[in-house]
Amino acid sequence: MSADRIIQRRGQLLPPRLWTYLIGALGGLLFGYDTGIIAGAILFIRSDFDLDPLAQGLVVSALIFGALAGAVVAGYLSDRFGRRRLLLVAGAVYAGGALGAAFAPSVEVLIGFRLLLGLAVGVSSVLVPLYLAELAPTAVRGGLTSLNQLMIAIGIFASYGVTYVFSGDGNWRMMLGLAIVPALLMLTGLWFMDESPRWLVVHGHVAQARAVLTRSHGVEQVAREIAEIRRASQMSSKPGIFELFRARWLRRGMLMAAMLAVFQQLIGINTIVYYAPTILNAAGFGKSSAILNSVGLASLSIISTIIAAGVVDRVGRRPLMLGGLVGIVISMVMIGAVFFSNGFHTLGGKIIAVACLAIFKIAFSMSWGPVVWVMLPELLPLQVRGTAMGGAVFLNWATNCLVSLMFPVMLAAGPGTVFELLAGFGVFAFILTAKWLPETSKRSLEQLELERH
Repeated sequence: MSADRIIQRRGQLLPPRLWTYLIGALGGLLFGYDTGIIAGAILFIRSDFDLDPLAQGLVVSALIFGALAGAVVAGYLSDRFGRRRLLLVAGAVYAGGALGAAFAPSVEVLIGFRLLLGLAVGVSSVLVPLYLAELAPTAVRGGLTSLNQLMIAIGIFASYGVTYVFSGDGNWRMMLGLAIVPALLMLTGLWFMDESPRWLVVHGHVAQARAVLTRSHGVEQVAREIAEIRRASQMSSKPGIFELFRARWLRRGMLMAAMLAVFQQLIGINTIVYYAPTILNAAGFGKSSAILNSVGLASLSIISTIIAAGVVDRVGRRPLMLGGLVGIVISMVMIGAVFFSNGFHTLGGKIIAVACLAIFKIAFSMSWGPVVWVMLPELLPLQVRGTAMGGAVFLNWATNCLVSLMFPVMLAAGPGTVFELLAGFGVFAFILTAKWLPETSKRSLEQLELERH
């Protein structure tokens, strides 16, 4: 059967040329690798450069400062120049940043290249889920957009595996430099990719948009989809940044997107991504053992994200988000309790530590990991989707920056309190999600926008 043919299964359209979506999601893999690799590499970088806790936090969070800037410009530039073009630029920056970090002669140079990598991470964190959502058929949009989080999980898993391989001699330079491989794959693949059909319609390239949609949606669906996109793009003039919050229908979507972006970080994911080896090392595991445990945790993320991608369009977004928070809160409470009881000095405490980290990774990877990235484009209007997405992701990275920068200091001061605080944020997120968050599955992006207007 031709790879371009639409396949029918269980009455739903499956996307042709799945490789197209996988290439589009490679920015997520680099996002995951470059954020995850520092978790193990920092154990050796801090020894080579004799880093204190604050300097250690700066090496880790430098990427996040860069991502803040990347997220701010990515949305606006993608609305103007296109999603694909900006992802190509991000791929080139990934490649250059990986080489620069690998050969950094000092901690200052390393921080500089981590900032540069952060620009690419910020751009891809905005555009990969946006690009996938705008390419995907409605019936499987959630599953395809979840490829972003799946690739992030694979990138983190690969980073932990690479770290373990090179942990014997502490070769952190090779750990950082190997990111050039997926960067080159991303650049090569994107060269042959289509532009977002939504962006093409907004900019008057309707014939080109029709050709792109025909390859993924089926001929009978294309005319209706083009009509819906044109209606959504023409129902109001393009609002400025302040108008986003003046109109009630725009303001509600922006506030919900901001809530998801902020709480995805406040519930503690990047304390686990960046510092799982550090947490396990503090619990009494050796450096290599701590990294190996982290590889196992990352594999759980991949499996859980695959499961989430398979059910998100059938079960819906809200049930996954609420159910995941239950597991997240329980795991954080338990980790905090073990720290408070000084239980990490016992075999039982170590087992509980690993088990709680595993519960957290499973719960997050089936809910707030993939589903937040699925919902952000669904909540935002077409005319300013890139700009508004950039604003939401900026808030995500700002919160990420605050948490990751302060976590080493807080961990040294009182780790039990830190994890109980993160559990409290999880409870608050559950309340807000239950009260405010709408269900967005089974409707096109344009139908969701017209319903809000």
